[in-house]
Amino acid sequence: MGADGTPTTSIDLAAEDAIIEVLKADGRSMRILSEELGELVIGNSPEFSVVLDPLDGTYNASAGIPFYSVSIAFASHDLLDLRFGYVSNLALREEYYAEAGKGAYLNGKEIKPSVNSDLKSLCVSVYGYRQNVERTRQIYSNVRRVRLFGSVALELCYVASGRLDAFVDVRKALRVTDVAAGQLILEEAGGLVTDGYGKTLRLPDNVTARVELVASNGHVHKKMLSLLSGGKFGN
Repeated sequence: MGADGTPTTSIDLAAEDAIIEVLKADGRSMRILSEELGELVIGNSPEFSVVLDPLDGTYNASAGIPFYSVSIAFASHDLLDLRFGYVSNLALREEYYAEAGKGAYLNGKEIKPSVNSDLKSLCVSVYGYRQNVERTRQIYSNVRRVRLFGSVALELCYVASGRLDAFVDVRKALRVTDVAAGQLILEEAGGLVTDGYGKTLRLPDNVTARVELVASNGHVHKKMLSLLSGGKFGN
């Protein structure tokens, strides 16, 4: 069982060990938050924080579904101050990354979200099954397409690059390791990320706390929030 309370596989542990060895070799003092081990401090006085999910989409990886990623974010001591985010689709060799104030990129090319604002043409990813079926029902009823891929970090990057128009997860199941890198990439691309009620998303400073979020191209954000609260739109 990982530090975040979810089952751990040998794939997760091997990926985490490999990445942490690379971070240790950097030689600087840092604080690491990782899905499997929890918190690790390297050195005596950490200069910055690292938020790591060594394998986001473990089931996909083990089942041979080519949608899983490594997600890593660098921040100051305050996780609200994200400085760099990196998400790599390991199966397709797609690398998303962003530095605060410098835009977001996919394999070296700048990316932007879609400009779609028409509900009836939206393609969104919505997680609310089992726990929040009623809350997400209006989204399912009003958008054109719903896709669930199984890797939150990559799905946030898909919004950043215009492949999805929005991402909604109201299961209250997301950890800081799932979100940090993808959030910065999406925001640097020009998209918007809030909690499930439209307020500032405050990332927890540990791997056990859970959050929910709404992420979008910015043009449909208010509509997504309204649908979550039971609102309806004609088109």
